[in-house]
Amino acid sequence: MASTNDLKNGMVLKLDGGQLWSVVEFQHVKPGKGPAFVRTKLKNVLSGKVVDKTFNAGVKVETATIDRRDMQFSYMDGDYFVFMDEQTYDQLMVDRKSVGDAANFLIEGFTASVAQHEGSVLYVELPAAVELTIKHTDPGVQGDRSTGGTKPATLETGHEIQVPLFITTGEKIKVDTRTSDYLGRVNK
Repeated sequence: MASTNDLKNGMVLKLDGGQLWSVVEFQHVKPGKGPAFVRTKLKNVLSGKVVDKTFNAGVKVETATIDRRDMQFSYMDGDYFVFMDEQTYDQLMVDRKSVGDAANFLIEGFTASVAQHEGSVLYVELPAAVELTIKHTDPGVQGDRSTGGTKPATLETGHEIQVPLFITTGEKIKVDTRTSDYLGRVNK
């Protein structure tokens, strides 16, 4: 338990019957008339939904401990992704739902941050950008290179993104894991 006076950005609270909410921002307000209160912006850890919530100053709220660990993706086992803790070498099986969109960018050997609460996996978070190889893309048509157009390309993970026309099959590129945007070539 913590007081609303002790809130910090990134702190995880357990509200509304056990739902986990992360504090995005908070503001202590002391109006001229009436009691002080804390205005917060909270993000649901599982769904990503952001809500505004106001607490009276000094009210006790339940905090939750989230265990974030860097783990290496080892292999797929059916519908489960198997991660290995880099310190203890323990293996953890994570279902596809918990991995979410990160599955589009995971290849063996990648390190991801795995967040757990009371033994259950909440989500898997990748770095903002990863380097992947283009498995297949059609060649760009001569003369189209100056128009700044894009074409579809399939990454080594099987995920399809849009890349500039000059990119060819086999090239290594940098991809934004949040938006699936092409960020540039990787210099060899």
